[in-house]
Amino acid sequence: LTGNRFYYHEVIGFRLEDEAHGDAGIIQAVNDQGAQALFVAEKDGKELLIPISDDFITRVDRENRTIHIRTPEGLLDLYLES
Repeated sequence: LTGNRFYYHEVIGFRLEDEAHGDAGIIQAVNDQGAQALFVAEKDGKELLIPISDDFITRVDRENRTIHIRTPEGLLDLYLES
C-alpha cells in the first residue's frame, strides 16, 4: 500500500512521532481485536495504546520507518506522566 495506508504487519518496529510530544515510542504490535484498532507502542519501558485513525495519522514515512501522528491533547500524557 502507499501513502498513509499500510498493512498492520508492515509497521511493526516503526517509530511514532507526535506533533506535540515528539517521540511517542516504537510500535511493538497492533491490537485489532476490539472495535478500534490500536498501535501498541513502547516508550521508556511504558506501554502506550494509540488508536489507528485517519484523524490521527498525518504521514507515513516508510523510508525512515516513522509514522507521524497528531493525538488529542492529553492522550499521551495519560501514559507518559505516570
